[in-house]
Amino acid sequence: MLGLRFVAERTGDGSGQPFVDAENGEELMHVQPGTTIVLGSRPPESPGTLYITTKQVVWLSDTDRSEGYAVDFLSVSLHAVSRDPEAYPDSCLYAQIDNGVEDDESEGSSDEGAESSDLSRITELRLVPTDPNQVDTLFQIFCECAELNPEPIEEEEEEHNWIFSADQLENQEAEEWMISENSTHSIGHSNGDQDLAHNVLQLQIDDRRFEDAEEMDSDSKNGHH
Repeated sequence: MLGLRFVAERTGDGSGQPFVDAENGEELMHVQPGTTIVLGSRPPESPGTLYITTKQVVWLSDTDRSEGYAVDFLSVSLHAVSRDPEAYPDSCLYAQIDNGVEDDESEGSSDEGAESSDLSRITELRLVPTDPNQVDTLFQIFCECAELNPEPIEEEEEEHNWIFSADQLENQEAEEWMISENSTHSIGHSNGDQDLAHNVLQLQIDDRRFEDAEEMDSDSKNGHH
């Protein structure tokens, strides 16, 4: 799920930690008590406890047991240490959130006059620990967890790779591609990739042969002079 989301469930009698999906390999990496969260341009929330797992960032309020927020690391597009008092008066960890919403529909620090209750429109947050010396620690943990959650590779990038090396072009002259001649589709019998790849490759081979023929003809003429 992209973007920031509301969480209220806690372990135990409702006063414990957030639930961690241990069955799928999620582990708790760090707990930072006395942390304030600032969502977009909204006022700071009351202090709470920050939980960082290998999959997500969870903040739970210490005063309101039904209040909490979470965001997956896959939705954190940027994080940085902020110590500029003009940006925010306290040292904090700043993070930008990919919520899958168009920029003009999102709520950020520049939208001071448009407070929205829809968390899906939040595009940035600040985590402000009581101890400013912990900001660097939070940053380092964010870096480690970000490495554990790389952006998934788009299927189209894997399926439509029409870049061929010189070795592939040379091998094509000696080997035939396994292509069905009885296909009922004009492009291919699955998703069309195989026949299209063959046609593109054949064109490149023909171009090379044409260039070689021109060079041989040129050399032949030069040899008669």
